[in-house]
Amino acid sequence: MREPTVTDPLLTIEHLAISFAQPRPAVNDVSLRIAPGEVLALVGESGSGKSMTARAVLGLLPPGARASGSIRFRDEELLGLDDAALSRFRGRRVAMVFQEPQTALNPVRTVGWQIREALRAHGRVDRGQARSRALELLRQVEIPDPEERLGYYPHQLSGGQKQRVVLALALANEPDLLLADEPTTALDVTVQAEILALLRRVRDRTGTSILLITHNMGVVAEIADRVMVLREGDVVEEGETGSLFADPRHPYTRQLLDSVLRLPAQGEAGEPVQLVAPGPGPGGTPALRFTDVHVRYGSSRRGRAFPAVTGVSLELAPGRVLGLVGESGSGKTTLGRLAAGLVPLAEGRVEVGGRDLFALPARQLRELRRDLAFVHQDPEASLDPRMSVGASIREPLDIHGVGTPAERRRRVHELLEAVRLPVDIVDRRPRALSGGQRQRVALARALVLRPSLLVADEPTSALDVSVQADVLALFRALQQELGFACVFISHDLAVVHQVADEVAVLRRGEVVESGPVSQVFSRPRHDYTRALLAAVPVPDPAARVEPSVEVAS
Repeated sequence: MREPTVTDPLLTIEHLAISFAQPRPAVNDVSLRIAPGEVLALVGESGSGKSMTARAVLGLLPPGARASGSIRFRDEELLGLDDAALSRFRGRRVAMVFQEPQTALNPVRTVGWQIREALRAHGRVDRGQARSRALELLRQVEIPDPEERLGYYPHQLSGGQKQRVVLALALANEPDLLLADEPTTALDVTVQAEILALLRRVRDRTGTSILLITHNMGVVAEIADRVMVLREGDVVEEGETGSLFADPRHPYTRQLLDSVLRLPAQGEAGEPVQLVAPGPGPGGTPALRFTDVHVRYGSSRRGRAFPAVTGVSLELAPGRVLGLVGESGSGKTTLGRLAAGLVPLAEGRVEVGGRDLFALPARQLRELRRDLAFVHQDPEASLDPRMSVGASIREPLDIHGVGTPAERRRRVHELLEAVRLPVDIVDRRPRALSGGQRQRVALARALVLRPSLLVADEPTSALDVSVQADVLALFRALQQELGFACVFISHDLAVVHQVADEVAVLRRGEVVESGPVSQVFSRPRHDYTRALLAAVPVPDPAARVEPSVEVAS
């Protein structure tokens, strides 16, 4: 066998097809090449075959999947190898970074233990060598206080830190190729920017190639050398990143790029596109009012309690949308859960429709909660997998004894029509639906009792750009029709710019800036707000800023 040269592709996939017991294959005909040190992005909607293509490289397809074609790493054929043969490649020459770090990490083992096991799986290292290498890896992915973090469990780390640990595990055995499946999807913009910069530095330092799977076109513009667009298992377009963004040839590629939301330039005077009907202005009874609220987690004995929210005062008028933005741990979700009465209040006052949420008797509180609804970030986790779509939507009506069985069925059908889902999915289980369909079901369930206040916690974070555009348009239509007030929590500032009337920027449990969304985002007053806006990936390769200095850990 001849020695590979620097011009030889590292990975070659030819005519890959993947099928299940379904009429349409998951992957129909995909061919690609990745050169050493290259970043290739696979983009497309859910079900386009992106993740299946990447998983096929390491033989990680679900049970029942059948794959054909060719997958060569250097000159070695991988497709068809058994697990024992693939173990020579997994983690050592090809490593995978999964979308959700919480599920990729063992919750009952420390960070140090997990990295040491990854090292021992592919070579003989003693305990001291393994610990030294684990420390080196944590420093490489810029985890603060790495000596201390070695003894941490995953739940003690932030989302961004967990993703860095997953990246450290992937880099443990210095692979030639990283398969990165949505590595920044659920991360805040500043953490996302740090992870992207880190991936670039890893590539520059080690020459590692990256196959990047993402639905975020801003991320693609920021880091990818080339882009391949997949639709329903086929490649519809590919090319150098700058050329593809500047002159997309295929209508589907143009559709994806047209679905990307963009923020105004700082200092720009333009107003956002108004997706929600203007609600009542100041005056009257607010739908929600926080007055000097404080929330603390943990025990206050021995000084262990820490403040999650400190001295926040905000007001939301009926029919308006308030966006909450900030980094992980800033207090966004805590405020949203506080509005729904799901976390204890330490100090202050929370009023919903003029009523003190934490001073009501149990019976009145039960009645008030019919007026509140919550849409979670992950509809797959919030919908009972054992219940049908119809039963999930109907459950709040059953709990509160609203209407007759026939009236409840009619209400379910009305909501399915309102969220633009076919009535015939009423008997399906959540696992039989796409991500966008599950989010529509979660929205229908939240609106079934006609609430006056909706709390939406990252409702579009895991959706593809075109599906996200559909869900936001649906949100607009329902908000105009039903007139509910909404607390909209998101790390995607462009989404907040589109759907919110007002925005509050949180940092470490405090509001650092608030006001009309067009004013705050176009003319931010606080340095932190400006930093958040500057960290948003711009969906324009021409605006890419290559890092010139290392970021201190």
